[in-house]
Amino acid sequence: MDEEKYAFEQTFSFNALRTKTFSFLQDKDTLARLMKWSMLGRISAQSFSFDHSFSPYSSEKFALCFFRDPEVLSSLRKMDAGVWVPLGIVEPTPCTKVSMELFDPIYSCGILRPTGHVVKCFHDVYPDSDELRQMLQDEESEHYYVVGREERGEFLFSLFKHLCLGGELCQYEDTIDPYISTTKQIYKDLISVQKDPETKKIGVVSKVLKVCVFDESGRCFPGVREEEQTFAYLIVDPYRRHVTLFCHFYGVGNFTV
Repeated sequence: MDEEKYAFEQTFSFNALRTKTFSFLQDKDTLARLMKWSMLGRISAQSFSFDHSFSPYSSEKFALCFFRDPEVLSSLRKMDAGVWVPLGIVEPTPCTKVSMELFDPIYSCGILRPTGHVVKCFHDVYPDSDELRQMLQDEESEHYYVVGREERGEFLFSLFKHLCLGGELCQYEDTIDPYISTTKQIYKDLISVQKDPETKKIGVVSKVLKVCVFDESGRCFPGVREEEQTFAYLIVDPYRRHVTLFCHFYGVGNFTV
């Protein structure tokens, strides 16, 4: 109870980590893929340090302090600190995976050909779709739960899904490899891991919060309309006291790297 009370009363302040870089925002091949997927210029990651200990109890307070912090607001364009009110959503997102094994079932269930090419949907109902996107979006798909319900809730799976669905003018890949390799790169960029001194196993220490902010007119960040491909996550490293805002705004991406 004392811990819950402390978490409620705790306030946080933030400082931008301007020297922090992310390989996925600098690597030419990755940038070319993001451009092809209509996400270039619309997907971003910004890191900040914070001044007090973070615990799961403090998630909502932490997120609220984050989006009210002058340093954060000065780093985010088109935001007016004066009219923001408490967050509408702070949704803890499971993040436990330290390998890409979660995606293994996709390779042997009929979604892909042996070459790694994605099987297209030729029937009338989904003329421009493929089995991979059906598995990701359509609960009626026979492959929907080839990746289990619990695994689908993982941040790693959400990241993969976001990349596969892309932006407004997304040019979809014929093979799964670009999606898998880019997911792995971004995940490694964003997530912190640590070796357990007793078991010697590597484990994720980052805490992931999916967030949505409202002002007096309603939803204001990320985006004013709810859209699956408009998203924002706070990724917290409680040991380093670093937090990364990772977000994407659905629309037409940049056409040049």
